[in-house]
Amino acid sequence: VQLQAFGGGLVQAGGSLRLSCAASGRTFSSYAVGWFRQVPGKEREFVAATDGSGEATYYEDSVKSRFTISRDNAKNTVYLQMKSLKPEDTAVYYCAADRTPLIVIVTTDPMGFSYWGQGTQVTVSS
Repeated sequence: VQLQAFGGGLVQAGGSLRLSCAASGRTFSSYAVGWFRQVPGKEREFVAATDGSGEATYYEDSVKSRFTISRDNAKNTVYLQMKSLKPEDTAVYYCAADRTPLIVIVTTDPMGFSYWGQGTQVTVSS
């Protein structure tokens, strides 16, 4: 599967953005998809993930009440709706996919997704 993330941009603190992760392939619903972010000089970190159906979701604690991950398998797209953005949310955001069941990924290695897209920059100004 090939992934492409887009939708980043510059937004003021308190604002909203929706990121999209578009995937190729006919069996997209078989893949768990996660969103991650990275700032220069720091390790990439987990943000949110969803299983193939979109029914199961997991979030990093700092975004749990502000971000929502969802998917539209008919469009081969996973979304990350981000609200109440903070300057510390500034990062390059990446999406990733894997056919391993999501519960296995999040309990063993949340970074262990096999397929990664290029990043999209999100900048939140104060």
